[in-house]
Amino acid sequence: MYGKAFAPEYQGTLATLSVNSSLTDVLAAGTEELRAAERAGRHGEAARSGLAVAEAHRRLGRIGEADRAWKASYRAARQAGDTAAMAWALWSGGTLARQRGSFALARRLLRLAADLGELGGDVVVRGYSLAGLAETGRIQGDYEAVGRLHEQLLAEARRRGEARHTVWALEGIAQIHRNTGSYDTAYALFEEAAEIAARADDRRGHAWALRGLADIVSVRDGDTTEALRLLSEAETACRAMNLSSALAYNHKMRGNVLYRAGRYEEARDLYELALSEFRAMGEPRGEALSRLGLVKSRARLGRDRAATSTELTELAQTLGRIGLRHAQQMADRAQDELGLRTEAVR
Repeated sequence: MYGKAFAPEYQGTLATLSVNSSLTDVLAAGTEELRAAERAGRHGEAARSGLAVAEAHRRLGRIGEADRAWKASYRAARQAGDTAAMAWALWSGGTLARQRGSFALARRLLRLAADLGELGGDVVVRGYSLAGLAETGRIQGDYEAVGRLHEQLLAEARRRGEARHTVWALEGIAQIHRNTGSYDTAYALFEEAAEIAARADDRRGHAWALRGLADIVSVRDGDTTEALRLLSEAETACRAMNLSSALAYNHKMRGNVLYRAGRYEEARDLYELALSEFRAMGEPRGEALSRLGLVKSRARLGRDRAATSTELTELAQTLGRIGLRHAQQMADRAQDELGLRTEAVR
């Protein structure tokens, strides 16, 4: 039903790159092609090679370079009169904005990308842009608003037999079910995503699916050993492809698993590692979630309760300002989990 996964963001002379290519290799090849295209005045090719450069920088956590690259790609596409290439550049910019926690900007850029994709007759960039809008809403916890869009995009991806997009949609829907307590449904969806990704040789998608399975195995079954095994398998793929953001989220999830198992010192160390990784790449959502785990771990290890309560209150306010409603609720619940709210009432 599904063919081998491909990376539509690698275009023009870079279309031969694999979805599993190391990001450092993508960056090197993209930069070389971009310079050659700029010297030759081939604006269309500069736009498409610049897109690969922007995405490599983004996934490596190099925010400033990614921001400059997607904007340069858009300018080159506009000079070439290539509407679809303009849409792809906006998709990259919107994805970067979401990664940086700028959700209003992300929605604006991704909506423009979807509209330009439709205008330019590129069904793939339209689908990726709509998927980006759905993911933005899901990350913010607006499940009811984006649930139907996730299902619609899943149906479209299945109809086209596009493995990578099918895997993304399954993982998004699975995450919604996980966050709303439907663990069995979430597990089945992550499991299907992992199977499709493995058959399609989509190592990035497979790594994210394994992370999801590890989370469910930990929270539902209390099986710490299996959860850590799944995360180790995912980490191998992340390191092979230099997936900095995915690796940081893997470390944060490993912290979650260890925390649930009562191994608070190990959890603290993993949260500290993930926090440093997210700070280095300017990713506020991952930073805030790592901070939350770190606060809870330190509390379990005997940190002053008043200081813990104050930090949780500040963190909840930060998450609210960013627009991460689900994570804000997690920070609020941590007060009850640690018995701090009851203590404050006394």
